[in-house]
Amino acid sequence: MRFAPTSFRPAFGRGLSIATGVIVALGLAGFIVDGDWNVVVRFSWPLLLLAVLAFALFWFPRVDVAEHEVTVRNVFTTVHVPWPAIENVDTKFALTLTTAEGTITAWASPAPNRYAAQAGTMKDARLAAEASGANPRPGDLPSTQSGAIALVIRSHWEDLRAQGLLDAGPEPGSVRKEYHVVTIAVVAALAVATALGVLL
Repeated sequence: MRFAPTSFRPAFGRGLSIATGVIVALGLAGFIVDGDWNVVVRFSWPLLLLAVLAFALFWFPRVDVAEHEVTVRNVFTTVHVPWPAIENVDTKFALTLTTAEGTITAWASPAPNRYAAQAGTMKDARLAAEASGANPRPGDLPSTQSGAIALVIRSHWEDLRAQGLLDAGPEPGSVRKEYHVVTIAVVAALAVATALGVLL
């Protein structure tokens, strides 16, 4: 069966980011309309920091499942994990990929709370059991964020294994981590500006 690349991004997080951005924009507009530029200069930074953090935490994180690798974009890092490097897929607290070089946890796919898990159907439980084993976790249910991603990853991972494409194992250093330098720098600069605005 032909594999279709898939991206997972939580809709709730994107909605929260937009809502935060709107609130910040209204707050900044209120400062400007009041015309007190001392207040604008001193107290705009916390609002800008809030907006940047909201987008860093809830808009940008995602998991991309492609033919050659799984890419996990978190708040400050992006990790590229080739299929042969994956040793285990877990959903205890969030989607977590285990490799010989460490574990990678996906910020975009937390495990569900107990209420969400209880809403799972018998079909969800059967699919989760087929993909993860006899005793699936609540986070393995395909109707949850972590379970939907885990199901796609496990299915393709098992297909590649059955075809013998993982037999050679991973190449040393094949798991690559990239730091979001711009995001880190902007958050740090806004944090410093916020502290100075409050203290001075």
